[in-house]
Parts: sequence; C-alpha cells; structure tokens
Amino acid sequence: MGAIGLMRNPLLCLLAACIAALAACGKDDKKAATQVAAKVNSDEITVHQVNDILARNPNVTPELAPRVKREIVDRLIDQQLAKQQAIQRKLDRSPDILRAIEAAKSEILARAYLQEVAAAQEKPTPDEVKKYYAEHPELFAQRRLYVLEEIALAPKNSITPALRERVMKAKSMQEIAEWLKSREVQYAVNRGARAAEQLPLEMLPKLQKMKDGEIELIEIGDRVTVVRVVATKAEPVDEANAAPRIQQFLFTRRSNEAIAKEMKRLKEHAKIEYLGEFAAGAAAQAKPAAAAQTPKDGQAPDLGVEKAVRGFR
Repeated sequence: MGAIGLMRNPLLCLLAACIAALAACGKDDKKAATQVAAKVNSDEITVHQVNDILARNPNVTPELAPRVKREIVDRLIDQQLAKQQAIQRKLDRSPDILRAIEAAKSEILARAYLQEVAAAQEKPTPDEVKKYYAEHPELFAQRRLYVLEEIALAPKNSITPALRERVMKAKSMQEIAEWLKSREVQYAVNRGARAAEQLPLEMLPKLQKMKDGEIELIEIGDRVTVVRVVATKAEPVDEANAAPRIQQFLFTRRSNEAIAKEMKRLKEHAKIEYLGEFAAGAAAQAKPAAAAQTPKDGQAPDLGVEKAVRGFR
C-alpha cells in the first residue's frame, strides 16, 4: 500500500510507523551513521529506507531508478507527516492501534523465523534439477500448448459413473452439456488456450495421450471435468532454460516441507489448549489438519509447479 493509501487510513498510517519503530528495538541508542534522503520536521528519512523499498520492486530498470527513488521519498514524506499527526492526536494510545501493533509484531516475528528455517535449506544440486527435468517431459521436453473445451462438475457428483458412459459415446461437448442439463446437474463451461504448466500436473499425462477432437472424462481428487482437446502445439523447453526455475521450484518445495515439519515439531512440544467456543471439536480437527499440512517423507505434491515453470517462453 502506498503513502496515499496510508494517509486515508490513520490506523494503517500509525501501524506502518510503529512497525518501523519495532525494527529498531534492541539496538544501541547511538544512531548509526547513514545518509539522509529528507528531513520532515525533526524526523529523518534515510537512503536505507528508500533502497529497502526499491529492492522490493525488482522490475525497476536502472534508467527508471532515479525517478522511482524520488517518488519513494515523496511517499515516505507523506507517510511521515501522517505519522506525526497521528502521534500528535495521541492515536498511538488507542486500544485498536495497540492491538494492531501487537498483531503486526507477532506476524513479523513469526515470518522472520519461518524465513530463517527456509533459508537454512540446501540448494538443489544440478543432478536433482536434471532428474526433475527428465521426470517431467510434459512440462519441458514434450511441453505443449493446448486449446481446450471443458465442462466442470461440482465436486463429488453422484452422476459421474453415468457421465463416464455418456462421454464414451458422445460426439460433441454440446451433446454432453444438454444431457447434463436434462438431468438438472450444475456445471460450468470453459474454453481457452493454456500452456502445460498452467494445467493441473495430474491432468497432463492424460492430455498428452489425447488426439485433437477427442473427448475424455478426467477425475482429479473429487473434481470431475469433461475435456475436449481442440488443438495442440509443441512448445518444448530445453534443459538449460528450464534449470533456473526448476532449481527455484525445488528449493521452494524443500523449504515448505521444512517449515511444515518444524511447525509439526513445535506443536508436538507445545501446550496448546482451545477454550470456550473453540474447544468443541478442536481435537477431532487437529489430526486431519496436521496430516494435510505435513508431507510424507520423500514425497511432496507438485502444487504450484506451474508458477515455477511459468515464463519459460
């Protein structure tokens, strides 16, 4: 959120200011020597603050950097002015503000710990990257662009067995849609072009076997989709271009697994007690929730792989 958005919300304005103050907690009273970008009454805006914000915007080109820095400084000035007014009006003593500051502090510290856990993981080796590339030809060496027609049904639909038989005999998607409509079955129709990495990984092996014009019923978990391949086009990605994104994906997956394992360990060694209205059913929900969040040893779903490989082309 920019400074203008902060000025419109005094709570967020003061919260942003207090978060910045929290970052300085525990440091020496002696202020480290630093360049000053601007002064707002008695307060300073440092070049370090500007560079921190600039670093969170990696798409800024060197040519645009000077102008963007100036805009950042202007926004920080607006923010500082709003902060000073908030303190002058004693908004920092408001119970709502104090609760927001505490919530922000908890979130910042928790995120910092999880980032530390993630950063401690080993980077994937070239052999691991090579292995992943070889194991997923549908995403790389045999990558395709698909034009698909889809009819998606509501999860756990009891009509699936009958629909499967109907799909085997159908000559068009319109025929299937009319059949579903006659039975008052809710469904959604979609048509579009998508690359392999934009599709569920479980669907790709089945799509690769289908010919243009072919219709199939595909089940993934509790989702049922009737798919017609309108057209396909080969768009392979070589290993050299794929390697950096595969490495990032594998590292992210490894980090997520480590975080899930660490959270499981912390819960097992902590005394956690649900009270009041939250006590009922808490124990029953704990086991399935933990099982869903913790991957088995040596296994990990390829959720999010489309984000890792998107942008190869």
